[in-house]
Amino acid sequence: MKEYIKYLSDNPQKYWFRRKLYGWGWIPATWQGWLVTLVYIGLVIIFALTIDAESPKREIIFTFIIPAILLTITFFKILREKGEKPKWMWGKPKDDDTNPHRN
Repeated sequence: MKEYIKYLSDNPQKYWFRRKLYGWGWIPATWQGWLVTLVYIGLVIIFALTIDAESPKREIIFTFIIPAILLTITFFKILREKGEKPKWMWGKPKDDDTNPHRN
């Protein structure tokens, strides 16, 4: 865990989202990144709560599916804009010369 925290705090470019150390994707690295992530999750939950077992399919499509898709597209645009370029990672780079975060 200490390694992950050190990796996230070593952020001279002030990316909101850093690459995950293992796998492909991002993790929030700043308060702005956490805020965007929490707002995204909260809005998806709010839209999910607008439907119930008796909701017609048309209502589900327009009150949950379409908004969730649009939110997800917006979320990924923010990730790409405010985060590092994604790539497959399997641990922290071993030496500083291969670390793309250092200049």
